[in-house]
Amino acid sequence: MAPPAAHCPTCRRPIRWTRTEAGRPLAVDPGPDPTGNTAVWRDGTGALRSRRPSAELPLTGWERLHMPHVATCPTHQPETPLPAGVTRLSDLRRRKNR
Repeated sequence: MAPPAAHCPTCRRPIRWTRTEAGRPLAVDPGPDPTGNTAVWRDGTGALRSRRPSAELPLTGWERLHMPHVATCPTHQPETPLPAGVTRLSDLRRRKNR
């Protein structure tokens, strides 16, 4: 039985928490995505694990590709570039406070 999906605290979309090979938590979108870059599988205890497939260690039969949630979360998208000659005030405030 799959654990219930968690929700992103900023965009409220469903996510699944995995544990990377380095032991860090990584949120991925709940459904498999062939364009994803994260291999996800369940280990022997039923926990979701994740890793980055490579040429040396390609995707195996028990893994599915998922997209990391940070790549699809609308609140984590990079800021739009400003036109030439326009300065973002928040950037100036950061520099001033250092």
